[in-house]
Amino acid sequence: MSSSLNNSETGRMTSITRRIHGLWVREKLKRIFYEDLLIAVIMQIFFVISNAYRSYGDRFISHYSDRWREVETLPGRESFDEFLDIISELFTSQSMRLFYIYMGIALFAMLTVQLLALLIEYPFDNKKIRKILRPINEIALKADELSRMTFDDEDKYRVIEDAISNLEPGENEKLSFNNSDLQGVEAAMNNLLTRMRESYRQQARFVNDASHELRTPIAVIQGYTSMLERWGRNDEKVLEESITAISHEAEHMKHLVEQLLFLARGDSGKTVLELKEVSLNAMMQEIYEESLMIDESHPYRYRASEEEISIEADEGLLKQAVRILIDNAAKYTAQGDEIILSVGRTDENRPYLRVQDTGIGMADADMEHMFERFYRADEARNTEGTGLGLSIAKWIVDKHKGHFEITSVTGLGTRISIVL
Repeated sequence: MSSSLNNSETGRMTSITRRIHGLWVREKLKRIFYEDLLIAVIMQIFFVISNAYRSYGDRFISHYSDRWREVETLPGRESFDEFLDIISELFTSQSMRLFYIYMGIALFAMLTVQLLALLIEYPFDNKKIRKILRPINEIALKADELSRMTFDDEDKYRVIEDAISNLEPGENEKLSFNNSDLQGVEAAMNNLLTRMRESYRQQARFVNDASHELRTPIAVIQGYTSMLERWGRNDEKVLEESITAISHEAEHMKHLVEQLLFLARGDSGKTVLELKEVSLNAMMQEIYEESLMIDESHPYRYRASEEEISIEADEGLLKQAVRILIDNAAKYTAQGDEIILSVGRTDENRPYLRVQDTGIGMADADMEHMFERFYRADEARNTEGTGLGLSIAKWIVDKHKGHFEITSVTGLGTRISIVL
């Protein structure tokens, strides 16, 4: 069956190739005809002008202009006859007749050469067309093979059903049909299982990490509440410490919940970008001025682009992504060390927003996981944070069809560019 199918498809493709080649040859012949016609007209005009100049010299223009003026003064039929006489004089001379003979010979020779070239190119053109159509032919063969594929009996259905029923819930368990005809189905279903398990692992890890992050501030709040119940009424120091700690942990928990809600809305498709024309220069200038006002412990420097750079974007979300990068830079950079903000274009002429610090930097192993939710490097665990900021920034950049370019050296600092 496969052999007959291939023969049938090969014959069909040969027929298609011939039809396309026929159209191609007709187009070439049509182009040759119009090219030769244009050459003949140009040759004739050139010969007439050169012959007239040769016959009359500088008097050519005055001679024929006088004749045309005479035509204009003659009434009716006489004017038309005089006009025909002028045309006849130009195109019926002895030299013109010789020219037509030579031009005919030249055009015939040129046409013969063109047809011979077309004949020589024929097999090469045919090979070229087959090469162009080969991928389409392969796709057609595969599609037809899939459409014709049927199970000979119900045994194969039972093989699939039994394999699924006997599949253990283990982490690395895979389906195995032990049937060569079902290898494609087996591979597809195992790939689907792998993706489902990975999605489940990510979801479970996210829920576990979120629970852990929320458990810490709740435990702190409960501890200080217990202290207030025991000693807070009479001890002002305990009262003040408890209120400060509870307020701090409540703010931290609120920030964490807001970040979780943002990611949840984004994952469910409820966050819609409000796109408009945004000046990256003006936006970064605004963020720079805000950073100077909010963070007095670090000197900030802004490198503006020489050109005005504008893109279609959600300005609020882009600002949020840049602020997340600045917040991280401030956390991991010692007081008094500089943080640099800049706007520009990459070598590929794509606009970028860049935040560069002189902080603790990141190891290569940490850079691979830096955008994972709740991931925090060992060096960063003593610094306050949720581990969700970079995940939010990545979601925002992905929605803008951009990407990150990161350069980081442990102990020297990190440079992160949002390329849009």
